[in-house]
Amino acid sequence: MEAWCPPTADQDYLPLGDFVREHVVPLRLTVLDEQVIPLSRKLRPLYWSTRLRLRAMDRHCLDCARQIHAQGFDLLFAASCMFFHTPQIARHVRIPSVLYLQEPNRPVYESSPELPWVSMSWTGRDLLDFQFWERAVKRKLKFPGIRLQAREERISAMAFDRILVNSFFSRESVLRAFGVDSKVCYLGVDTERFACQNRKRERFVVCVAALLPNKNIELLVASLAAISSLRRPKLVLICNMISQPYLNRIQNLADKSGVDFELKHRITDAELIDLLNRAWMMLYAPRLEPFGYAPLEANACGLPVIAVAEGGVRETIQDGINGLLVEHEPHNLAEAIELLLADDALHQRLSHGARQVAQSKWSLDSSVDRLERRLKEELSRLRPEVRGENHVDSLLVHRARVQP
Repeated sequence: MEAWCPPTADQDYLPLGDFVREHVVPLRLTVLDEQVIPLSRKLRPLYWSTRLRLRAMDRHCLDCARQIHAQGFDLLFAASCMFFHTPQIARHVRIPSVLYLQEPNRPVYESSPELPWVSMSWTGRDLLDFQFWERAVKRKLKFPGIRLQAREERISAMAFDRILVNSFFSRESVLRAFGVDSKVCYLGVDTERFACQNRKRERFVVCVAALLPNKNIELLVASLAAISSLRRPKLVLICNMISQPYLNRIQNLADKSGVDFELKHRITDAELIDLLNRAWMMLYAPRLEPFGYAPLEANACGLPVIAVAEGGVRETIQDGINGLLVEHEPHNLAEAIELLLADDALHQRLSHGARQVAQSKWSLDSSVDRLERRLKEELSRLRPEVRGENHVDSLLVHRARVQP
């Protein structure tokens, strides 16, 4: 097993070099940004900029493919690309290829808050507004680049022999976006590291999510604001990425509604596990989350999760077993929070169920077995001559920069 990646990959985040030989192949995206013209930094969404970046990534993938072919691997296993969700590597390799696609390029296919390719709504008054024209021009300039990238990402997706996804919800998303079928291969949690420490639970709630608009933190604040101040728990938000404007918005909302809000940014695993073992519950409400990894880490620590019944979370949180599923309404979430605060027996039952579900279905060993089975299936289907042999041990991993 060997890995290929561009220099843009974060070698400190989940480093593969500790386990396998990792080849860092040049990618000239940064050169394009710095040397074409300074204006390119502001005009990246334009057609020509998107085209140049696609060409740079294609050259990188072609260089990787040449090195791969020189070493005689049996299988290519690719991860999602941070720049272009479906990497172009499968277009250039001549061996069976499998892509683990966390999600399609969601801003292209989902309203956030609106689809980027839909015509703008306007009134006669808007025609006299300079800001309206500025928005309209920017949207017009972005559109060709979005169309080009969407086309190329679909071609790259179709080049793989098999796409694996993290949930049935993601499977449907890939089908809607690309018209391509895929197979579910669930992720897993390190239940030895994320484990229940039998700590005394304290009356605060946690949320683990990037501080970005699609994580929907304002719903959590609004829900807590609907609870009496005498019973209202503190919200501890644990995040690895922050949008400063969104943080300002959340902080202002919390201040106005009297919600005690504490931010924990880029803490260690040990600190995270400590908080998950001391909190009373986790709140989770992102919009159309493909899978939802954080609730499983919370469950492994014996922490019940109250989640909005949306996206892949409906496959990980079983209502009444390891948490509670609610509608996307502040009062529904508030009622579930108060119920779990007041009913110790329910809390204990959900905590016990959370540990059982995490260990029986979502352990790291189980996820490794699922992945190995899927890879063996593809190798047997595409390379019948090696069926029954232990060729999976010579897997090739191509790692474009992986999303957090």
